[in-house]
Amino acid sequence: MSARRGLLSSRVRIHHVALRVADCAGSAAFYKSLLGLPEVRRREDGSAVWLQAGEIVLMLEHGLRGRGPESGSGHLLALEVEDLPAWERRLAEAGVAIVDRTPSSVYFQDPDGHRVGLTVHPRSA
Repeated sequence: MSARRGLLSSRVRIHHVALRVADCAGSAAFYKSLLGLPEVRRREDGSAVWLQAGEIVLMLEHGLRGRGPESGSGHLLALEVEDLPAWERRLAEAGVAIVDRTPSSVYFQDPDGHRVGLTVHPRSA
C-alpha cells in the first residue's frame, strides 16, 4: 500500500512508548533520577506509572494491552490518530487483525510481530 494512498490524516505521531516492567515504582524511580523524567500519572493500584519524555509519554506498566497470542515483547509503540474508526476500517481493508482494544485504542502487530497501538486517548491525565 502506498504511503499516500488512503491517507487519513497528516497528524499521526508517537503518543507513547510502553515498557512492561516488574516493579513500576522502582522503574519510575530509575527513570526519574537518572534521566530526570517527571511523573505525570500513577495508577492507584501501582500497576502503571507514566513519565513525560519530551513530547511523548513513557509508560511503565506491569501488563500491556495489545498482546496477541504470539507476542512476547514487553514493548509497545502507540501512535496518536484523530479518527480511530477510520483507522479501524483501514486496518480491516489491509487485512491487519486487531488483537486487542480499549474504548480509545486499537492494537495490532506489524509484520515482525511488534505491537503497535493507534490511540485517540488524551495525553494528560
